[in-house]
Amino acid sequence: MLNSSGKNNNIFLGIDGGGTKCKAIVVSVDNQILGTGIAGPGNPLHGFEQATNSIIESAKLALADAGLTDTDLSDVIAGVGLAGVNLPVLFEQMSAWQHPFKKMFLATDLLIACLGAHQGADGAVMITGTGSCGFSYVDNKEVIIGAHGFPHGDKGSGAWFGLQAAKHVLLSMDGLIEPTAITEKLLNLLCVKDDVALVEAIAGKPATYYARLAGIVFAAAKEGDAIAIEIIEEGADYINGVARRLWQQNPPRMSMIGGLSSSIQPWLADDIKAKLSEPLSAPEMGSVLYAQQQYSLLASS
Repeated sequence: MLNSSGKNNNIFLGIDGGGTKCKAIVVSVDNQILGTGIAGPGNPLHGFEQATNSIIESAKLALADAGLTDTDLSDVIAGVGLAGVNLPVLFEQMSAWQHPFKKMFLATDLLIACLGAHQGADGAVMITGTGSCGFSYVDNKEVIIGAHGFPHGDKGSGAWFGLQAAKHVLLSMDGLIEPTAITEKLLNLLCVKDDVALVEAIAGKPATYYARLAGIVFAAAKEGDAIAIEIIEEGADYINGVARRLWQQNPPRMSMIGGLSSSIQPWLADDIKAKLSEPLSAPEMGSVLYAQQQYSLLASS
């Protein structure tokens, strides 16, 4: 990483920017992580300025953690994987950004997650976190299943599970269905006692808020709550369908990633679980691998 003058040269930085946080890593020449940094939201869909500020802040923190300084930003070759840039208008906006790096290679968060999970090789991922989607990258061809956003999409995600819990509780409070363990757990978590207070608490909240409620459904299912089990089975059945569509692309490997993956994986069909492989690296490492691939292609052209 050092040239003859002792100055850092060709520092590779990986960025994973999502709706709640932006993670950055700085790596050595043999891809060992030297420094990490975390800043605020990095999805330009929720604000271009906020996203770019988070990218820079997380990069500076990672550089500092690696023993480098802000001035080294100009030596950085950055792989930047962001949620939201699957929309062409946002990809164009981010591509036109006057970034502080030596080079920046922009990709979707889906691509970098897939590259990280399979160490830069072809493969597929099912992502179940705040949102949900499926993605495969085989023979340079990308296939996306879902990724339509909450509340109109993202079935089987944390936000979706939280929304189903809220719907169930409201129905039970209206006397249309019997209350179950979900009802008491949700009311206690949100410190509310009636339907009006519940609606006030949840109205207009983003996906990240609803995702916080997902744990209630899984906790209730462990207690044998039939409604909770029914909700989980519906979400898992959707994920099964996503996996089967992805296998049609013949990926060499498939991994499941995201904050909800360990909770929902036991509920998947046996044939799906049997074919899943553990992810090899995190998405931010996927950004590094992407930057290295693209920089190598650029240098050889």
